[in-house]
Amino acid sequence: MRSSRAGKMEKKLNSSTGQAVLLVERFRGKPTENMLAWALSGYHPRIALASSFSREDIVLIAMMTDIRADARVLALDTGRLNKEMYEAAEAVRRNLGVSIEWHFPDREAVEQLERTKGLHSFRESLENRHECCRIRKVEPLARALSGLRAWVTGQRKDQSVSRAALPVFEIDGGHGGILKINPLADWSDEQVRSFVRERGLPYNRLHDMGYPSIGCAPCTRAILHGEDPRAGRWWWESPERKECGLHQSSHGADRKEPPVPPRGRKKRDR
Repeated sequence: MRSSRAGKMEKKLNSSTGQAVLLVERFRGKPTENMLAWALSGYHPRIALASSFSREDIVLIAMMTDIRADARVLALDTGRLNKEMYEAAEAVRRNLGVSIEWHFPDREAVEQLERTKGLHSFRESLENRHECCRIRKVEPLARALSGLRAWVTGQRKDQSVSRAALPVFEIDGGHGGILKINPLADWSDEQVRSFVRERGLPYNRLHDMGYPSIGCAPCTRAILHGEDPRAGRWWWESPERKECGLHQSSHGADRKEPPVPPRGRKKRDR
């Protein structure tokens, strides 16, 4: 019975992956807003942006709320965030009029972790770091995405080597095979900065202090000139391991991009 279920899920994922490839082709070269309008039209209210209030996320919140004032925004409060992130979240809430759906780690799991391994076990081994991320981020995100048909992220290809193969559309097998949309995958850092400036959007002030990528406070530092944008995340680890588990199920350094079908007659996007 179990193998039969697994086979059905694999067949479903293979079929869905083909649909994701077609969506990549359909929106190739189209404005990001077109992609978001299509997604919100077809999936709302069972679609949400998972936000850490990076510049990228705030760009997407602005775009999505332009399309639908009631676009959903999820956020994870790990219990270890910088105060600047809370300030940015509150500024976004006030300025863009968005309701933020906060999710938290399981209290008992956090208590057990800190009582048995202390407050900084994540620096002792990769296994311990993954355990901390799983409790504080991965499990709460899974709960937040439960019941959704699609979710949106602010990831970009040039943020790190582990995201170099990031597609705009993909199927998230780690969260039940729902559609995962990375609208800014092909954007540059300058494009993101320009959008924020032109729209006068609020943003996390740590970005002006050498923090291009911001996570939990104990696991994030400012980067040095010429370093990779995510060099300040878990800086004691090798670059290819710098993911917390939120996105590894969908892509990574070993991810193989599905083949893009040959261009045919294009249908008009509505």
